[in-house]
Amino acid sequence: VMSGFLTNTKLTPNPCFIVDEDLLEDNMTILKKLEKKDVKVLCALKGFAMWEVFPQIMRSISGGTASSLNEALLVNETMKVKAHSCFVVYNEDEFEEVQDLSSHITFNSLSQFSKFKNQIRKGINYGLRVNPEYSNVQFEKYNPCMPGSRFGIVREQFPEVLPSEITGLHFHALCESSAEDLRQVLSEIETSFGDFLHQVSWVNFGGGHHITKKNYDVDLLSELLTGIKQKYKVDVIIEPGEAIGLNAGFLLSRVEDLIENKGEKTAVLNVSFAAHMPDCLEMPYKPDVIGERSNGIAFTLGGNTCMSGDFVKGFKFKKELNIGDELIFTDMAHYTFVKTNFFNGVKHPSLGLWTKEGRFKLLRNFGYEEFKARLS
Repeated sequence: VMSGFLTNTKLTPNPCFIVDEDLLEDNMTILKKLEKKDVKVLCALKGFAMWEVFPQIMRSISGGTASSLNEALLVNETMKVKAHSCFVVYNEDEFEEVQDLSSHITFNSLSQFSKFKNQIRKGINYGLRVNPEYSNVQFEKYNPCMPGSRFGIVREQFPEVLPSEITGLHFHALCESSAEDLRQVLSEIETSFGDFLHQVSWVNFGGGHHITKKNYDVDLLSELLTGIKQKYKVDVIIEPGEAIGLNAGFLLSRVEDLIENKGEKTAVLNVSFAAHMPDCLEMPYKPDVIGERSNGIAFTLGGNTCMSGDFVKGFKFKKELNIGDELIFTDMAHYTFVKTNFFNGVKHPSLGLWTKEGRFKLLRNFGYEEFKARLS
């Protein structure tokens, strides 16, 4: 992934998350192709929420998906459109405000629909989240349709006829998935829920579409979604989070210490996996670092918190790491700074943009006041 930032890191605070505007625009160009086919594309804020660039991405897509009141507020304020809201649960104290902020509201269960049925308004599109009980996602923590999942309504629990208040269905069965994966999921959905597709006016096929990944078959995705649109006479929506920021961001860090213990070398960084890249421990996945090679010198990378498990093994570099070396993690725009925390009070990376003009623009520094404000 090429970015002018990579040759100008001395202009950037360290540590820092940096999003490259040109690389982001490359992703938006791909997503705009779907919009031109009348597929509505939304940015899922749970995956990407750098609101500084929302005016830029809104030139290519239709809006944003919110999973909380705060996200719905952010969509309205920074995208200047109403949110597509799909909460796991709605809070009674917040529901009226959520309705003020939303064009679409999806209920995750029939009991949630029943709870708020009497507050339903004209002018808002209400939907039910469906669990097709099929997904080709291999890793269980990423699979929203695994047995026992809390997400969506399974076929046996569906009423024979949808309630009159419900005008749409919402499916989410993918994660980092190909268009061919979607084809298989759609086959299952049509088999189990085809009769309900005839009863609605809109269908949201969720996120997890790896649309901006190299070699993704965008034409097949477009063909599948427009096929559903024509067959069932419905509006079709997708809501990628990862595909918005895929490969468009970096995390700049520095080696602060080198530890050797029983022959294992650990480079201790000025960032933390636990606090700044939690997916690396939760999911887990090993991030890519510029300068890695498959047959190099082995290092564990250690975070700077006091948590014993704050490290990731298996990195190899072409030369020995030294104290003071910069390490740049790639693909750090999605599911990264939306999930960071202030654990242990370690310095939080700044947020910045590498602009189209080839300049670094600082968006946010974090210090003691932000740490203190999370506590009481």
